[in-house]
Amino acid sequence: MLDVSDVEVYYGDAQALWEVSVRVEAAEVVSIVGSNGAGKSTLVAAIMGILPIRRGRIVFDGDDITEMAGHRVCRCGVAIVPEGRRLFPGLTVGDNLDLGAFNVAARPHQAESLQRVFALFPRLAQRATQLAGSLSGGEQQMLAIGRALMARPRLLLMDEPSLGLAPVIVDEVFEVIEAVRDAGVSVLLVEQNVARALEISSRAYLLSEGRIVMEGNASELAANPEIRRAVLGV
Repeated sequence: MLDVSDVEVYYGDAQALWEVSVRVEAAEVVSIVGSNGAGKSTLVAAIMGILPIRRGRIVFDGDDITEMAGHRVCRCGVAIVPEGRRLFPGLTVGDNLDLGAFNVAARPHQAESLQRVFALFPRLAQRATQLAGSLSGGEQQMLAIGRALMARPRLLLMDEPSLGLAPVIVDEVFEVIEAVRDAGVSVLLVEQNVARALEISSRAYLLSEGRIVMEGNASELAANPEIRRAVLGV
């Protein structure tokens, strides 16, 4: 479904990614793990068309999206849950969700998508008229995920979804990721909670200083001594 081939990204003259290659198949969770500053968020931004790619190629579902602007990438069926959520705090929960269905392909299905989001997150239905800025951190993360799902993506990019959340809410977030996958949506997960990310992933990539240094079956990587030392701290 997603094929990232030898991608290189720069911030000005400073190179951030070196020949990064990643693939995601239909209806699977794939994790990009690594320490802070490894380039994980940079990779997500490049896939989404937020950052330009100097070299390499990105193909989604047979379409070359390498040079597409972000709104066109979304129209192709890719959505992002950004780090820090980036909600509109002065708008209601319902209004934030409606903004997720802005693209032409998603708009005709807005009511149906809203019901699916409310089924996944009943608390959002209860707080539909409440300002997003008044929600708890966990509820805001649910809203950010729900907003992305309103775009009816086939691939969901998730950048640090558990960051700053209480452990019980982290459990809920990872359950939601599995539910999204079970509904047929592929997930590319960038996550510093490596142990939890590997638990729900079929495959994973270890990113270090802008380079993929290891890849493979998630359970095998979880047991790898190098991974355990480098990012699990054991």
